[in-house]
Amino acid sequence: MNVRVSSHLHSYTQGKSAVDAEGSTLAELMADLDRRFPGLRFRVIDEQDRIRPHINVFVRHTLVRDLGCPLSPGDDVFILGALSGG
Repeated sequence: MNVRVSSHLHSYTQGKSAVDAEGSTLAELMADLDRRFPGLRFRVIDEQDRIRPHINVFVRHTLVRDLGCPLSPGDDVFILGALSGG
């Protein structure tokens, strides 16, 4: 599965903007990413196993907030930091 991460997470992905990962759910995908890129999951998922408020995750171009979201091989997943300010 192709996972694209925003630039503020590149320090966890060895500078890569796109990485491969596996999992049948978003939770499994995040666990696989954390095995490959330690510390990445904590930047995306909080201590209550919820996607952090300032992170947006898109699966098949749909915003997802549920770690139980099912994934299929070939899905594109985007992990983006939300923009804020004024």
